[in-house]
Amino acid sequence: MNNPFSLEGKRILITGASSGIGRATAIEAARLGASIVLVARDQERLNSTLEALPGNNHQIISADLTVEEDLNQVVEECGALDGVVFCAGKGLTLPVQFCDRKHFDEIFNINFFSTAELLRLLYKKKRIVKEASIVLIASMGGTRVFSGGNSIYGASKAALDSFMKFAAKEFAARKVRVNSICPAMVDTPLIHRGTVSEEQLAEDAKRYPLKRYGRPEDIAYAAVYLLSPASAWVTGTSMIVDGGLSIS
Repeated sequence: MNNPFSLEGKRILITGASSGIGRATAIEAARLGASIVLVARDQERLNSTLEALPGNNHQIISADLTVEEDLNQVVEECGALDGVVFCAGKGLTLPVQFCDRKHFDEIFNINFFSTAELLRLLYKKKRIVKEASIVLIASMGGTRVFSGGNSIYGASKAALDSFMKFAAKEFAARKVRVNSICPAMVDTPLIHRGTVSEEQLAEDAKRYPLKRYGRPEDIAYAAVYLLSPASAWVTGTSMIVDGGLSIS
């Protein structure tokens, strides 16, 4: 029986694969039959993700995507790809008056420039095969939600979401689809870095109609859909996955 959500026989590269959304996406894509290329900086955590994957046709590339040499290493070693999910990212909470160029460079280098450059190189070097699918993890922050202290993070994610649409238009010549996912708050290590207390996070989650933050798996399922043949007519789309926040 044909399963339009199957990833059997596909090779998927996932950045930020050592934790959070990237790790969850790797696990779910592997469960649906994909071979996964895991990319992140931390070798030990990459090994932990690898151990959680069903199947054995997977690959690890330990790389810092803000380093040109590491970027080139990924492109050289990854092989032909049927899909890419860009999950690597970093948060920062800082009022606008304290947002100097150093902070912008730090966050944009990780959240935007490294992703844009890796995508450019993968496409230029024809590592991305025809009819492949690209998924960028953007955010509700900066695209539809503008909360205090998140100007740099939000701007980096808004840039990513905009870049996605240009890539979708240009890559359509090879029938390569490009989409983004815009999550609201997801319970990953990114939100537990001490900027706000656990009590504040619990209180904030009550604002959501579904009364909770997202789980990494919630975003992974959306990514799997966009990677699969089930979404063959979907490109240039910003998929909102937000527990109803946008209607609250």
